Amino acid sequence: MRLSIGLLLLSFFGLAHAQENITYQKPSEEILALADFKRPPSVMLSPDKQWMVLSYRSTYKSLDELNQKEVRLAGLRINPITNISSRVTYINDIRLKRLGEDGEVEISGLPEHPRIANMSFSPDDKFLALTHTAADGVELWVIELETAQARKLTDTDLNAAMGRPYTWYSDGKALLISKLPAERSALIDSSKDLPVGPIVSTSDGQISQLRTYQDLLKNPQDEANFETLAQSELYTVNLEGQQSKFLDKAIYHQHAFSPDGQYLLVTVIKRPFSYVVSLRSFPQETTVYDLEGNPIKVVNEVPLNEIQPKGFSSTRKGKRHMYWRGDKPASLYYVEALDGGDASQVATYRDELFSWDAPFDGNPVSLVKVTDRFSNVIWGDEEHALVYTSWYDTRSEKIFALNPKAKDHRLVLERNSQDRYKAPGDVYTARNDYGRHVIYMDKNKSYWVSDGYTKDGQFPYIAEMDWSTLNRKNVYTVDNPGKKEDIVSLVDVKKGDILVAIQSQTEYPNFYLKNIRKNKVTALTDFKNPFQSLKGVYKEVIHYKRKDGVDLSGTLYLPAGYDRQKKTDKLPLLIWAYPTEYKDRTTAGQSTANPHAFTFPSYGSFVYWVTKGYAVLDNAAFPIIGEGDEEPNDTFIEQLVANGAAAIDAVDKLGFIDKNRIGVGGHSYGAFMTANLLSHSDLFAVGIARSGAYNRTLTPFGFQREQRNYWDDPGLYNRMSPFMNAEKMKTPMLLIHGDADNNPGTFTLQTERYFQALKNMGAPVRMVLLPLESHGYAAEESILHTLWEQDQFLEKYLKKN
Repeated sequence: MRLSIGLLLLSFFGLAHAQENITYQKPSEEILALADFKRPPSVMLSPDKQWMVLSYRSTYKSLDELNQKEVRLAGLRINPITNISSRVTYINDIRLKRLGEDGEVEISGLPEHPRIANMSFSPDDKFLALTHTAADGVELWVIELETAQARKLTDTDLNAAMGRPYTWYSDGKALLISKLPAERSALIDSSKDLPVGPIVSTSDGQISQLRTYQDLLKNPQDEANFETLAQSELYTVNLEGQQSKFLDKAIYHQHAFSPDGQYLLVTVIKRPFSYVVSLRSFPQETTVYDLEGNPIKVVNEVPLNEIQPKGFSSTRKGKRHMYWRGDKPASLYYVEALDGGDASQVATYRDELFSWDAPFDGNPVSLVKVTDRFSNVIWGDEEHALVYTSWYDTRSEKIFALNPKAKDHRLVLERNSQDRYKAPGDVYTARNDYGRHVIYMDKNKSYWVSDGYTKDGQFPYIAEMDWSTLNRKNVYTVDNPGKKEDIVSLVDVKKGDILVAIQSQTEYPNFYLKNIRKNKVTALTDFKNPFQSLKGVYKEVIHYKRKDGVDLSGTLYLPAGYDRQKKTDKLPLLIWAYPTEYKDRTTAGQSTANPHAFTFPSYGSFVYWVTKGYAVLDNAAFPIIGEGDEEPNDTFIEQLVANGAAAIDAVDKLGFIDKNRIGVGGHSYGAFMTANLLSHSDLFAVGIARSGAYNRTLTPFGFQREQRNYWDDPGLYNRMSPFMNAEKMKTPMLLIHGDADNNPGTFTLQTERYFQALKNMGAPVRMVLLPLESHGYAAEESILHTLWEQDQFLEKYLKKN
């Protein structure tokens, strides 16, 4: 691990090819006023809709938080001292608020400086469980909601390396916890050991399509360390803190009680481990136990999965999606591929959904076969369930109404999965007698909550579906001019009570209890706008067309006080975007931008710069379309340039900008976009590319939504790689990357090698590597310095041209 808190900065600001060694900097006063703010709390609603939990955390992490001990193994990043993910974002204060009542309730008994994570309500909604990470480990705490009293249940011996280290018993009176084993091996530090032999991997000749992954195991020492860090023992702890052992040491991947609380479903990870895939593809064994810890049945065995057929609709062989049905006391469901998991194979049916009743001594029962790939099931009762399927190549999504008892199904909806205007929303679920969320049924009717995007704007709605006819009708549609109102949850369907969040361009989102029958609204929160300096900024969602007629949009910001009538001052323009692939022009042209949404500046956009005299086009639409037999990326470069030209022309037509002073930027795939735009067009005067991938031959088995591998079409990979076109890039570009990037495909090496190519080809480029940062930046020092770098670069190459 790199422990330096300095920055490696390779720059063209000074002498050509010079290296700078500078400390962290802060951006200009205008930007700092927005970046240095106090984050309002996030809100979590209890399942019984009686309590709101307000969670407070620091606006940013500190560099010291990132500079903790970290072990990277099998796709995990673990702090070996505290035995929890080293990348957790902690809550430092929580408050309670009873729904409909004034005032926040402070919780007594919490540790002095809490680092809270993994919160969940008990099945009876009487308690809130959470973990607190102390200096030497993770503790389990519970809060009694009625008294707002917290108490500690365990010492710092929980193992949260694999995720949440506890599961509530179904009665809410105890929890199953993952504890560090009583006998635990020490981690192996092999940094100075002489190797005892080479690292050997083999292939048996089967064709596969594995993507590039980070943080994989590399040698036998890594295998041993992963096993040490991931293993736990399972214990039961009651609400008084009394413990009893349940299961011996293993690598527990999942554990879940049956709805009736009589069985426990446990999945463990087993050897052999792999050096080419993460732990999710390691061998797994799933067993059902009784409450005494006695094994009832091994219900699934999954071998090591290093062989994956090509295609996003392909999957592995064997039982998948195994879990408890929420509508029955103790029945598992699972799905099995009927085409061997290979999307390229011709098959009448792709997947089959089964149900299997405890004690699992009978045969599983087939409920439905589907012609596309199974994606989800939502249970209701013995006669009502919803089954979702999808097929990536056509972007098809289907929803079926399933009668599990009769084993028949009917089509509810078929749509393009990217068609937001036809999105049905989410079916409303409520807790049943087992405490599980299932489809809420009222006289054979269910209710759906939709975001309500249309060609005329956003109008969220509640729809009622009659299961006899499968017809839907809207029973409530938001009508709140000048505001953005989102339906968060249905609170009481029969009374007409719903929870909504209302915001405007300058009003921070707040929560309200609304009765849609009496049109009565009660404020539940009063969070203030932390970005007062954006008041007066002009904001508008603009709509325009690409040269081939595709509809595009983006959110335009103009500085406060700018005279939109006289337009005497021509502004520099900044465009922030992220390309998205589509299979048809209609869905590509849909807009989900709401002009009344609150303006929340973040380091993930250019909005800050509207306070410094720039025009900003945020979230500009950059669709990449491939209709019929064409794949979107077949004309990636041409469409990319056409999108950029259309955005510039649209804002220029309004008369606000200087077309000679336009910058473009993006993060991840947006950085890839930026580098390509600068390489293949002269539309922009400057570019900012953060945490991108620039050489697609380093991701040879697909990238983003590209399914073809390099050997299918090497010309495509080379054509789309900015690295392969480095000689064409002559526009000033700022490259920023976290030096601990954990995102598949965007290894930090991508930026380092691209910079070296550009440097040697004479391009005006600057590279900034942020120590300790992953794909998304977290530390305050890193974020403020990133804003400073961008500001300095824009001032030099754009603002003062």
